[in-house]
Amino acid sequence: MSTTTIDTLRFATAGSVDDGKSTLVGRLLHDSKSVLTDQLEAVQRVSADRGQDAPDLALLTDGLRAEREQGITIDVAYRYFATPRRRFILADTPGHVQYTRNMVTGASTAELAIVLIDARNGVVEQTLRHAAVAALLRVPHVVLAVNKMDLVGYEQAVFERIVEEFAGHAAELGLPSFTPVPVSALVGDNVVDRSAHMDWYEGPALLEFLENVPVGADPSDAPARFPVQYVIRDGEVRWYAGQLVSGSLRVGDRVTVHPSGETSEITGISVLGTEAEAAYAPQSVSLRLADQRDVSRGDMITAGVDAPLLTQDVRAAVCHLADRPLRVGDRVLLRHTTRTVKAIVKDLGGATALLANDLGRITLRTAEPLTLDDYAVSRRTGAFLVIDPADGATLTAGMADLA
Repeated sequence: MSTTTIDTLRFATAGSVDDGKSTLVGRLLHDSKSVLTDQLEAVQRVSADRGQDAPDLALLTDGLRAEREQGITIDVAYRYFATPRRRFILADTPGHVQYTRNMVTGASTAELAIVLIDARNGVVEQTLRHAAVAALLRVPHVVLAVNKMDLVGYEQAVFERIVEEFAGHAAELGLPSFTPVPVSALVGDNVVDRSAHMDWYEGPALLEFLENVPVGADPSDAPARFPVQYVIRDGEVRWYAGQLVSGSLRVGDRVTVHPSGETSEITGISVLGTEAEAAYAPQSVSLRLADQRDVSRGDMITAGVDAPLLTQDVRAAVCHLADRPLRVGDRVLLRHTTRTVKAIVKDLGGATALLANDLGRITLRTAEPLTLDDYAVSRRTGAFLVIDPADGATLTAGMADLA
């Protein structure tokens, strides 16, 4: 396959404490030959200093000294690797319940999530929490990796019992489907190569699945959404610059500017300073309109019949990210694409406050109208952040629910 046609899969890993997630990621990097010689030598040296006979592959992802000393993963670590079939961006997220917000960060742009389970322990509370986050963020593909199969004698019955239990919870959480894979990260079974110890398993090894899973729908097939980032004045002509986050636009298209509702026609498209007849997501472009409209940063230009919702009442599922609680009545800023508006927290799904790592629901009233899509329709124009107006800190990540 030509390198020009190789696509990229963004995926995230999540698992409860000591489920072997860092070892799984390390094994994936090691066995796919994505580790530099000096990195492997460093891991071998640290492992030997600890008295370990074999390299501790978890050290390939637990890169911070504090993490190594504590034996835990405490932040999102991004890894980049490639095989002849595909490029990968991996977000390795921590497993502790107090770092749920880190998983939200890692999975927010992921097209696939690997939820890891220790075969000895089965489904635990954190497993369900990670599955809930994957469902909340509408991650298109989920892999249930049942790890440490070597420690349960590679028993098919153990694997099937865990899969059945997880399936029952997944349906309740709104997770439509998942792909189960039995693995042993420590030994390498079914991580990169098929396992000789589990001939009863007829599915793909983990990497084989990652290489072949369909990467998300083409964003250019979605309704056209163009948040204006800034205005370029060229004499009497104005160009509106930004990223086309979904859909496509062509010279001659009729468009609507939100929130004003004014309509116009595209008379020019510039891509990297070159005039073009069309633009496709996710290109960064500049647009010229036929009429001198009052368009500014934060406005959104759309085309087609699938119009977004213009509203000041925002309902959403959320994950609270900050240590500072969020309470009913708080005055905040809401940042959606390139637009930031003042807002007030009207309701928290019956709760009086959201604490760090809480998953919940929110209703906000904004001072100015927002142009929103349902998060189920668009992860780009359906997502927003709640900001502390005092210091600009991010408080909460929201996924709009307009149903």
